[in-house]
Amino acid sequence: MASRAEILDQNFRSRLSSQQLPKVDLALTPDQFGLSANQLIELFQSQLLSRHLDLESRRLQAQRLAFYTIGSSGHEGMAAVAAVFNHTDMAFLHYRDCAFLIQRAKQLEGQTTLSDLLHSFCASRDDPISGGRHKVLGSKSLYIPPQTSTVASHLPKAVGAAYSIPLSKRMGIEAPLPTDSVILCSFGDASANHSTAQGAINTAAWIAYQNMPLALVFICEDNDIGISTPTPAGWIEANFSQRPGLHYLSCDGLNLLETYQAAKKAEHLARQLHQPVFLHLRTVRLLGHAGSDAEIAYRSQQQIEEIEAQDPLLFSAALLTGHKILDHREVLDFYLKTADKVRKAAQKSDKFEHLNNAQEVMASLIPSTRPKPPVKASKQCREALFAEQPQALQQSQPLARLINWALTDLMLENPNIVLAGEDIGPKGGVYNVTQRLSKLFGGHRVINTLLDEQSILGLAIGLAHNGFLPIPEIQFLAYIHNAEDQLRGEAASLSFFSNGQYTNPMVIRIAGLGYQKGFGGHFHNDNSIAVFRDIPGLILACPSNGADAVAMLREAVRLARDEQRIVVFLEPIALYMTRDLHQPDDNLWSHHYPSPSEEQTISLGELGQYGDGTELAIISYGNGYYLSRQAAEKLQKQGIKLRVIDLRWLIPLNIEAIMAAISSCQQLLIVDECRRSGSVSEELFTLLRENEYSGPIKRLTAENSYIALGPACTATLPTQESILEQALSMVKGH
Repeated sequence: MASRAEILDQNFRSRLSSQQLPKVDLALTPDQFGLSANQLIELFQSQLLSRHLDLESRRLQAQRLAFYTIGSSGHEGMAAVAAVFNHTDMAFLHYRDCAFLIQRAKQLEGQTTLSDLLHSFCASRDDPISGGRHKVLGSKSLYIPPQTSTVASHLPKAVGAAYSIPLSKRMGIEAPLPTDSVILCSFGDASANHSTAQGAINTAAWIAYQNMPLALVFICEDNDIGISTPTPAGWIEANFSQRPGLHYLSCDGLNLLETYQAAKKAEHLARQLHQPVFLHLRTVRLLGHAGSDAEIAYRSQQQIEEIEAQDPLLFSAALLTGHKILDHREVLDFYLKTADKVRKAAQKSDKFEHLNNAQEVMASLIPSTRPKPPVKASKQCREALFAEQPQALQQSQPLARLINWALTDLMLENPNIVLAGEDIGPKGGVYNVTQRLSKLFGGHRVINTLLDEQSILGLAIGLAHNGFLPIPEIQFLAYIHNAEDQLRGEAASLSFFSNGQYTNPMVIRIAGLGYQKGFGGHFHNDNSIAVFRDIPGLILACPSNGADAVAMLREAVRLARDEQRIVVFLEPIALYMTRDLHQPDDNLWSHHYPSPSEEQTISLGELGQYGDGTELAIISYGNGYYLSRQAAEKLQKQGIKLRVIDLRWLIPLNIEAIMAAISSCQQLLIVDECRRSGSVSEELFTLLRENEYSGPIKRLTAENSYIALGPACTATLPTQESILEQALSMVKGH
């Protein structure tokens, strides 16, 4: 029995031979749409190559040579969109946009598109974009960052990239994207319902509504269905045609001339008027959602056949023959020659080499270093920035103030740093950590965003695509869950899926952890960092005091700038304004601000340590380290010789340094302010045993609970008293 792919192939041939082609409007010639006859033939050839790659991928999968068959059949009209825009207009593509990539490749000499795509389909290590890690549409030279399963998660970064273009011009930053660039972002009608899409489109409209430039074209490829769930008739137009700040255009995506004309209008609005556009392409989906999808389970045979009769290749053939550019035999000749070309190229696929081991697969998780030395700021310029607080600079200060000063110096030394987040501008953030920075550096470098964490991180990812070093702020730790896939599925995965060619360097500042007496619940007083432990390649830093925070923040920026890393900088809220350690006014948790010239560094994985006793080692971080230092004084007064170790860097754990720090210690207590399940202490305990630490180990953690308000705010958390009790129990055998 013939497969639907074989039937689709035969349908095109038979309908063409019998001249049973769809009716198309021939009132206007291609020239009147701005296309020559040869250009229309070229678009048709891109459509043909895309189609035959789809058909060949099904055959290769049957031979177990290809592994991913979400195809582009029905969406080949995107070739006309590609023809309108420059190859330097960065495009975040829907996975059905093979025709777009094929057509764009024709703008640049030396492209080997057919071979490249076959290598991608077959997960070949010679795939030039992913190196065999996934079947993705992407190309560094064509400004197409790879996307995997684009269920709207790429829309926020498209907004960010578009925002970055006029920003680079205002700031005088040399950026990869030309200042007249347009950003393209395509997606399906089902994905348009995703909260990420709704948030990104809302953000674009919010920006444009304020008359800020945003050269962005959203392209919704509406094929009326999401896997098996139909899109209600008229839903996309009803949803997006009346959005303030957003131009809505629609066209028949089956018709190359109409699509080209609509794309030209979109290009003008975006490039010349710097306004966002929603381009609604009506398409069809042929061959189901993917190779494993049996459409007959949710569509009748009649429905499938009616949809197949709307094959865009048939519409293109009707245009070519109707305008007497080609006759039916010439069209068929193009079709058959393309099929033969693809089939011959695919015959080599059984010789493709693949990734063989974990080391090869993981080689692109962490990008290669690209050192970019900071700018040496003049003494006069720096003095001007700190002119209003010379006396404070001479005094010891708490964590929040020192982070603020560190950000000031870092922004001075790195002109491409941009801060973004809710309320971080004139207000200075919820805890005033970014106060005065907007005044010092301007609103274009300290951006007050709308209240949407997905858009904040998307903005940062888009900025990073254009040469900026973003430092976004997430207001509270728990809020990261509103946008965690922007980290997991977009930022952290980009180097992996692009074989290190694309990166998203950034430092994400997050206020969090527990011990706030004025807050409760799971939004403002949250002690779970489990989400970060599940993201390959991510770095998590957590300073416990201001001096460490300055050195670690400088290292975090260096890691992002020079090593293209993604660093989460977790700031313990309860320690922001803490000055004293043991007694009121002892000022032992305040520190003087070290200027950049003092070169005080804390490298990735470098531990902090207080004391050198060997009876007991306490390992902790953040608030836990602060409380352990308080407990340590009381333990020392009882004659217990101990040391307290501050992990500082929670991901990845530096097990070699940890083992060196505790190897001479008789017993070990891990104090973890995060929950018993999913906490760093779980991994640490396992690593210690795997590395054959032989002494007793105890964990003191928070309970698996949310945090209460008021006097009960520490009831579920480690306290100075519980640390003291556990330590005495271990050392004295109580």
